[in-house]
Amino acid sequence: MANMKYSRQRAAIKDYLEHTLDHPTADTVYLQVRKEFPNISLGTVYRNLNLLADMGEAIKISTPDGGDRFDGRVDPHYHVVCRSCGKVYDLTMDEQHSQSITEYADRHFNGTIESHTTLFCGICKECEDQLEHSLEEKSN
Repeated sequence: MANMKYSRQRAAIKDYLEHTLDHPTADTVYLQVRKEFPNISLGTVYRNLNLLADMGEAIKISTPDGGDRFDGRVDPHYHVVCRSCGKVYDLTMDEQHSQSITEYADRHFNGTIESHTTLFCGICKECEDQLEHSLEEKSN
């Protein structure tokens, strides 16, 4: 890819992603970056997020609810989305496990598997605790 012109707005978007663990939506990024750039448009944020993902400087996570989330952590790792609250969590597993999944898939594919991404779905501990608490209240 050709060298891109430096953009202060893109740099601010990237900086925000690199310093949050929340896996924000484009709307959330927009609300944060607007504090520094009040005239930035939501479209500019969307374009820059997708550009950063295309350049490998961010990860775009497509979730089952249809909303994309973004991650500034680009090293190989997995994600878990909570079916209850929708929050996305990092799930770090050892590199050997990740490599074995790729090798296993490669043995069963007529071609070459180069990498993979995985999104696990479940219920986070916080939502489990809330559900358990509400069930206890109903039984009392």
